[in-house]
Amino acid sequence: MADEVVLAAVAGHFGRDVARTLVKLEGVIGAARAAGAHLLVLPDATIGGYVDDLVDPAPGGEAALPPAVALDGPEVARVAELAGDVVVCFGISELDDDDASGRPARYNTAVCVHRGAVLGVHRKVHLPLGESRAYRAGNGFAAFDTPIGRMGMLVDFDKTFPESARTLALDGAEVLACLSAWPASATERADRIRLDRQARLFDLYDAARAAENQVWLVSSNQTGVQGGLRFLGQAKVVDPAGEVVARTWTQGGMAVAPARVAEGVARARRKVHHLRDRVLSAYAVDRPFTPHKARSSAYPEHAVPGQGPDDDSGDDRGDEHRGDDGRGA
Repeated sequence: MADEVVLAAVAGHFGRDVARTLVKLEGVIGAARAAGAHLLVLPDATIGGYVDDLVDPAPGGEAALPPAVALDGPEVARVAELAGDVVVCFGISELDDDDASGRPARYNTAVCVHRGAVLGVHRKVHLPLGESRAYRAGNGFAAFDTPIGRMGMLVDFDKTFPESARTLALDGAEVLACLSAWPASATERADRIRLDRQARLFDLYDAARAAENQVWLVSSNQTGVQGGLRFLGQAKVVDPAGEVVARTWTQGGMAVAPARVAEGVARARRKVHHLRDRVLSAYAVDRPFTPHKARSSAYPEHAVPGQGPDDDSGDDRGDEHRGDDGRGA
């Protein structure tokens, strides 16, 4: 592995026309190679585009969904061929004919390729709103080795959950590729997309996941419009301190930044090491959510929010409880 590599993330529109996208990718991957990129992260749903709506993604049945491709199909093979010496992560609507249920299953899937081979696959685990009507959920997070270092992938809503990135970091990932088709808010639209609440959350999650795990994070996103969804762009590279070192804002483009992957992670963890300093006995990560205000014996009677005699704050935790689910649909 080279001491210094170049990390690149794309903000761009990738629609339903698969043949057109494959032609477009020749130019995009070529531009990344010309920029010296060793890793290129393309958006969620690169091949075939994203759903038209997150609440009801298939109003007309299967025909309304993005075209699905197989992991061992010609589309993935073509991107792997185009990748050459660049590690390329891209998104597909995966069709799995060999699903354990005996019926064909669709997954929202990220694929990592290099020199004609598949290095890693991640099926999106967290499906917001009505996305479960279009896709089946994946069941885990696993890191894998690449020429630029050990990596992990997240798709879209996965990065909202700290446990997702933490699982990959604990599995040795030093670089997280976050592939998104992240739209603007549907309930609180802003006049300018950069001021949109979802734009702020998108940036916040990227910085937080990098900083809390002290890893590099390369975040891509769709741009433009698909059905009723308007995408944010904002591709970026974030260092292990949570600093954005390259970004595209809302327009299409490529965020490119040099990185000494292992050195950057080691520097961030030199004194304060978040993975090492965890106190596992204090956490309740396996506890299911219960929608009631349970008193905790670990705190004084009035130390639990919403239970003190003068506290009428209730359970107001922000916009995620106003029908937007933190994703803008």
